[in-house]
Amino acid sequence: MMTLIETFQERKEDLATALLQHIQISFIALLIAVLIALPLGIYLTSHKKIAEPIIQVAAIFQTIPSLALLGLMIPLVGIGTLPAVIALVIYALLPILRNTYTGIAEVDPSLVEAASAMGMNRWRSLYKVQIPIAMPVIMAGIRTAMVLIIGTATLAALIGAGGLGSLILLGIDRNNHQLILLGAIPAALLAIIFDYLLRIFERISFKKSLITLGTLAVVILGFILIPLINQPQKEVVIAGKLGAEPEILINMYKYLIEDETDLKVTLKPNMGKTSFLFNALQKGDIDIYPEFTGTVLETFLNEPSKSHDENQVYQQAKTGLDKQFKMAYLDPMKYNNTYALAVSQNYAKEHQLSSISDLQAVSHTANVGFTLEFADRNDGYKGIQKLYGITFDRLQTMEPKLRYSAIEAGDIQVIDAYSTDSELAQYKLTVLKDDRQLFPPYQGAPLLLNSTLEKYPELADVLNKLGGKITDDEMRKMNYEVNINNQSAATVAKEFLQKEGLLK
Repeated sequence: MMTLIETFQERKEDLATALLQHIQISFIALLIAVLIALPLGIYLTSHKKIAEPIIQVAAIFQTIPSLALLGLMIPLVGIGTLPAVIALVIYALLPILRNTYTGIAEVDPSLVEAASAMGMNRWRSLYKVQIPIAMPVIMAGIRTAMVLIIGTATLAALIGAGGLGSLILLGIDRNNHQLILLGAIPAALLAIIFDYLLRIFERISFKKSLITLGTLAVVILGFILIPLINQPQKEVVIAGKLGAEPEILINMYKYLIEDETDLKVTLKPNMGKTSFLFNALQKGDIDIYPEFTGTVLETFLNEPSKSHDENQVYQQAKTGLDKQFKMAYLDPMKYNNTYALAVSQNYAKEHQLSSISDLQAVSHTANVGFTLEFADRNDGYKGIQKLYGITFDRLQTMEPKLRYSAIEAGDIQVIDAYSTDSELAQYKLTVLKDDRQLFPPYQGAPLLLNSTLEKYPELADVLNKLGGKITDDEMRKMNYEVNINNQSAATVAKEFLQKEGLLK
């Protein structure tokens, strides 16, 4: 296991990029939240009848789970920075709004009367008397919002917005504690540093505060517009789900496309779960991502596979995607990354387990850990209940990589897995035979909109070079190199393509 220093040295460029993304997202969200909540809080001090209802609405928004809010944003505004900023603004409104209203409302009325007696109108009284007195309370709300934003922004990586959360998610996926710390420690330091800077900001005059705020707005606007101006016109955005395998595949796509065409490729690895990527593809926020035939049938087309023949399942998926979603599904790779159930070798030997049917004997005693997706799929746990007649009394759901740590620690005895998972070899697990053929074939292939293929027809020939390539064993070994030997996905992908003679 690499030390934190070694991880930092290897990932310092990734860390710098993630840090800048995190700061950019956080500052934009804070600036917008201040521009909304501060004037609204001031307005409510003179309209107290509607103050509490509006503050309560802001409080209700803050109770929405952050992951749910990010998920709801995708169909509305797509993926990337925009939905992340909107979600963060919603979370930041309450402390700023409440503290602005409370701070101004609690200014000694005699001071307001004195200002009025000196000939000040309401706005001059606010500017010269009330806001300066309330500034410590207002700034306390802004500081609270800043800390809240920086912490919540780590989830922005789930919808392709980047930030320090990308390192944390990658660390969880790879079971690499150093990567988790590499994302978590800077996030904590950012919160501390910016809280300190805002405390200094609190001491300057209201006029200087407005000037500083305006300067920050211009700088942030520059951060947003400059990348858009310099963005290449012929760019293809390729995304991947969480995990080493999708990251390896999208790097292969990138190398092939840039080797054979004049297109530039931007990668968004570890972007999120299946539904996130599919919605992003539908909205045009990404152009390509690798998807599996079984997932297409179960999740998108909502229809059972008509056969267990790999080619027939692929044709069924391809036809359905074209008909329902106007999407092109290119040639599939050879390997079959289907679902499997796995147990430790000792547990299999102790209870004489070799097939899924054998689990009936331990269904009341075994601690079972499934991913959320597998637990809710008809070709997953629901199918096991229906086809095998097995219901586990002690079932809990968890993140994919955590279930391997849990089975190693002995906390659970049965897990779901993918047949190409490197952890099956790493933890010496026994894969149980699917003796009733529940799991359909899961062959991976590039998925993209028909419109993208019409715009860049050369993509079909280029990406179809992977059709029929990569065996189960080759994919498992590549996953092992990334997950266990800490090789970069880009290096592993390039070495495979060079070995196969697919690069010029």
